[in-house]
Amino acid sequence: MNILVVGGTGFIGTNLVAELVERGHDVTALARDPDEADFPAGVERARGDVTAYDSIEGAFEDQDVAINLVALSPLFKPSGGKSHTKVHLGGTKNVVEAAEDHGVRKLVQMSALGADSNGPTEYLRSKGQAEEVVRDSELAYTIFRPSVVFGEGGEFVSFTKTLTTPYVTALPGGGRSRFQPIWVGDLAPMLAEGVEEDHDGETYEIGGPEVLTLADVARLAYRADGKSVTVLPLPMALARVGLAAADPVPFVPFGNDQYRSLEVDNVVAHNDIDAFGVAETDLTTLSGYLELPSR
Repeated sequence: MNILVVGGTGFIGTNLVAELVERGHDVTALARDPDEADFPAGVERARGDVTAYDSIEGAFEDQDVAINLVALSPLFKPSGGKSHTKVHLGGTKNVVEAAEDHGVRKLVQMSALGADSNGPTEYLRSKGQAEEVVRDSELAYTIFRPSVVFGEGGEFVSFTKTLTTPYVTALPGGGRSRFQPIWVGDLAPMLAEGVEEDHDGETYEIGGPEVLTLADVARLAYRADGKSVTVLPLPMALARVGLAAADPVPFVPFGNDQYRSLEVDNVVAHNDIDAFGVAETDLTTLSGYLELPSR
């Protein structure tokens, strides 16, 4: 099958491209700078920016399936004139139009857990609005809504360490925000299976094998470094004031949207990994990935 991976040089994209090649597909990776990635032999590269239709549409020619992975991180304020709405909603509109114009049969759309066109953050709203564009299109589709994804090259653990310090640290609300992190090596095979017809029209919420608070993640991250950390509660109201004040400052990576994201738990109601024949006991835990001994 000819598969176009839009955003193929990113953290999830490089893992997915390798998975698809291993399954025998002919893969093209589309990105703003496709030359930077280390792909398996035979992977075609195409250059383009999803926010500029003319730069991407040619890459969709002769493709059977397109997978749209392009996203801005919810963990940091967008920079360089980008916005979640411009990239997630505008980019998805361009991807859908290009796929329809070139006769692509299906689109696999990477969304996010909690995506909602009326959601509390621009990230979640733009992801929800992008889902609506996909569902309203002429394409067959499968939508994935994962919780946070971790692994080599991912941001989740490093983001947690950016927010904290070893030994003693303060987190908004004591770090009670809950996540259900999934390892990229477990997610990529499910995304690859999403190109199959028996997943058409489905939306899957995907989480890892355990629910962890932000404080839990901080303790695991520093434990992997041979350090401990005691988490002290920072009142949410105080955190809101501080991040609101920092929001207009370009070089500060957090702002109002990031504060609001910490008020939303990132866990599944039902873990749809079972649609791919996977059980939670088959998945890699964060502590297992960090090679921490069990206690």
